[in-house]
Amino acid sequence: MAKTASDGLSQEEREAVKNRAKELRDQAKAGKSREAGTKQVLEAIAKLDGTDKEIAEGLHKVVGEVAPDLVPKTFYGFPAYANAAGKVVVFTQPASKFKTRYATINFDEPARLDDGDMWATGFAVLAWTPAVEKKISGLVATAVA
Repeated sequence: MAKTASDGLSQEEREAVKNRAKELRDQAKAGKSREAGTKQVLEAIAKLDGTDKEIAEGLHKVVGEVAPDLVPKTFYGFPAYANAAGKVVVFTQPASKFKTRYATINFDEPARLDDGDMWATGFAVLAWTPAVEKKISGLVATAVA
């Protein structure tokens, strides 16, 4: 019996899994090389258009300024930045990737954004503005503090 999209992975999800497997193989070959990671992130950003590209470029700039110790890498094809242990701290998910209304900037478990019993780890971004840049800069700084 053949699987349908409703009882299995969608075409986009299958592509994401295949791309992630390739990404992991490439990262294993490159090790924790900042140059290789930067190249992968810049290639991922170059494939984006419009607002998705502006947000990814903005996050790349912010991380370079606020958290230069984070190592660029891709995470399911998304521009991401990892700590010394190789764990992703922050990444952007373009709206175009899954045809959503907005892009997001997400913080993974190593991010130190803890605030009591509940805190936000994902932020919808409609446009990269000076106010958004300031807010993300503060969050990135806190995440790596």
